[in-house]
Amino acid sequence: MSKPTPEEIAEHRRAILKHRYLVMDFLGIVINELSVRGDTHDESKLHEPELEAFALVTPKLATTTYGSEEYKANLRSIKPAVDHHQQTNRHHPEFHGDLGMRGMNLVDLVEMICDWKAASMRHNDGDCRKSIELNQKRFGYSDDLKAILLNTVDLLTDADSATCSSISRYRGRGRR
Repeated sequence: MSKPTPEEIAEHRRAILKHRYLVMDFLGIVINELSVRGDTHDESKLHEPELEAFALVTPKLATTTYGSEEYKANLRSIKPAVDHHQQTNRHHPEFHGDLGMRGMNLVDLVEMICDWKAASMRHNDGDCRKSIELNQKRFGYSDDLKAILLNTVDLLTDADSATCSSISRYRGRGRR
């Protein structure tokens, strides 16, 4: 095999740099969208028709096991608010109608798994990994997607909480 010429090496470097800048631009789009999602996550729960209903039921949910009959009964008691929430927030599979999770994009999935992780921390016996198992049956996602979600929960769980000020503040107050 012959060696590349200096011109071929220079062209290769230009092509790699162009590729890197394109990837950086695309990552910037995703980062920006994730930032917006973080700023606006569950905004609808701060207003009616969700505010009062969730204010009543959320403390009750903390004392129930996710997916249990008691948990489901609590949500049924505020069904109009739950329906509004799911129809207003695209990180919920129900937002996407019959497509469910197949209608979601990766940003939706990232927000969703972060939501599931945070919600599991609100329950006395919360376990996001178990929630992923239960939700596979509920939403019908593949074993591959389940593995990706579990890997992401591991990433979130292993993250240094010192670098996550919201997590540090939450842990400092104790479970609620």
